[in-house]
Amino acid sequence: MTEGRRIYFDNNATTPVDPRVVEAMLPWFFEKPGNAASRTHPFGWEAEDAVAQGRAQVASLIGAEPEEIAFTSGATEAVNLALKGVFEAWQSKGKHFVTVKTEHKAVLDTCKRIRKWGGEVTLVDVQPDGVVDLDRLEAAIRPDTVLVAVMWANNETGVIQPVAEIGALCARHEVLFFSDATQAVGKIPVNPKEAGVHLMACSAHKMYGPKGVGALYVCRQPRIRLAPLIDGGGHERGLRSGTLNVPGIVGFGQAAAIARAEQDAEAERLRQLRDRLEAGLTRLPQVRVNGAGAPRLPHVSNVMFRYIDAEALLMSFNRYVAVSTGSACTSATLEPSHVLRAMGLSEDEAHASVRFSLGRFNTADEVEYAIEAVSEGVAQLRAESPMWQMFEQGIL
Repeated sequence: MTEGRRIYFDNNATTPVDPRVVEAMLPWFFEKPGNAASRTHPFGWEAEDAVAQGRAQVASLIGAEPEEIAFTSGATEAVNLALKGVFEAWQSKGKHFVTVKTEHKAVLDTCKRIRKWGGEVTLVDVQPDGVVDLDRLEAAIRPDTVLVAVMWANNETGVIQPVAEIGALCARHEVLFFSDATQAVGKIPVNPKEAGVHLMACSAHKMYGPKGVGALYVCRQPRIRLAPLIDGGGHERGLRSGTLNVPGIVGFGQAAAIARAEQDAEAERLRQLRDRLEAGLTRLPQVRVNGAGAPRLPHVSNVMFRYIDAEALLMSFNRYVAVSTGSACTSATLEPSHVLRAMGLSEDEAHASVRFSLGRFNTADEVEYAIEAVSEGVAQLRAESPMWQMFEQGIL
């Protein structure tokens, strides 16, 4: 293994900012300093036009109207605005939400807060491949159900949910449908209108844009009422007050435009790299890809290496290959992945799983390098593992 080489395979945590995005953003830090809400001079007018262009670019990527895009500080804020905003605005209909056990913590923790405020939340199981059980999802809907929340694609496994079928289900029961599409937008075709999604969150930094800017799609037909989280000026049509992040929005728009032009070809390239990575890793004994039987994002692979601890495996090669054991938002905890546990993995199996998420700037050579680095780490740890020795002896 070559010393000093570093490879980034943690693109689901955050992506590098595309140089084309950086170039588009730079003038808005100094040369064009205007506030988009300042309508009395050319600097403000320029900023307002730039925001309008960014909004149109983000809307175009997902088949929406510009007026349906509300900018936020990121996907977590967008999730909070959607769920808490619906809970406050729709209490006359009911206080019951339905979501899925494998959702991102942004959704699950927000639902915990809604419970503290007097709401009720039903968590639905997934099948072993990570796909939600549609019969159970439908059975969870009650007369007082206001909203169903199901993510478009999982951040840990890449498993894609049957969003259009869920949208049709929600339409039959006349409930709102929210989807956290943070990992899907810019990677695969995402169209909330076609899928029957009323509210959808996404973020620039998952698609080669800057950190600190995201968006909430809010359907106009039918018009969705939301109570704002932040008051103070009525920005974003009253949904999110506060001075707009003009450089971030410009970058988000540029990232969306690039994704729209290059998404399909890039998805196929990454799918080939991911398949090559999985083929190399699954040549090792007792290695399995979690969620392999389900539709998945083309760049994500969650791999379980039996009889070793994934944290120890990461430590064996983390100077060379950056990967993770799950969501970046929960990387500080020693608890096993709630996503993998919900899919039926044991605690030991969840602790033995590693997420690889490839990106725009990764190459086939890097994949081969990663296979070598991981294989060496697995061999070393298993040589020292009593559990592996028991397995080889036929005791396990």
